[in-house]
Amino acid sequence: MAQSYAQLQRWDIQGTVYDYTNKRPVEAVTVLSTSGGVAITDTLGKYRVPVRQGDSIWFSYLGKNTMKYRVDTIENTAAFEIALHVDIHLLPEVRVRSSNYKFDSVQNRLDYAKIFNYRKPRLTTSSNPPSTYTPGSLTVGLDLDAIIDMFRVKKMRSMMALQKRLLQQEQDKYIDHRFTKRLVRQLTNADSTNVDIFMNTYRPSYELLQLFNDLELGYYIQQSYKNYIATKRRRPVYPQLRF
Repeated sequence: MAQSYAQLQRWDIQGTVYDYTNKRPVEAVTVLSTSGGVAITDTLGKYRVPVRQGDSIWFSYLGKNTMKYRVDTIENTAAFEIALHVDIHLLPEVRVRSSNYKFDSVQNRLDYAKIFNYRKPRLTTSSNPPSTYTPGSLTVGLDLDAIIDMFRVKKMRSMMALQKRLLQQEQDKYIDHRFTKRLVRQLTNADSTNVDIFMNTYRPSYELLQLFNDLELGYYIQQSYKNYIATKRRRPVYPQLRF
């Protein structure tokens, strides 16, 4: 009996989010409940969000929120569908930016191809042509160009440093492209002060971000923000010293 009562206290509401034509599902919509439940729609627009008795849920997309729906007024909690007043044809801002990012990255590689493809010079050998052979000499000689390059230490170090800097800039742009203030605010409702501190503290590495799809990145942001808030509450507040 107690278990049945507990189940009545907490359950899931699931459904699909469409655009206003009711034909196209909308991906990456955040679904929230007043008790703290959070979900993100998948590529089919589907979601499942945990709720409690007395809760309300609402939907957030591109920084805009819908009205709140009381869960006790939702008749079919297994298929609560909603249509957002957005034109799905105009939404691929993210995809357009993604395309532009890839174009910029490729263009950057083309512009700096000499630097990206630069390798440390190595000492190589070259065969002497038969006409230059003299008794007692080796038929394999040193590559004169390679020897010259070996002495161009300053140039080599400069090229390697520039290559490293360009690679770092490329990785930073990739992180900035996906880990954005708009996305963080959409998923956490963080204010301007907290969003800056949070993004600096929990900025994902390039390697980690490559492992995440969009849904996994959203989950990472939500869980990291919970840790950020919990840590902030535990941190002692010291009185300001005046001199």
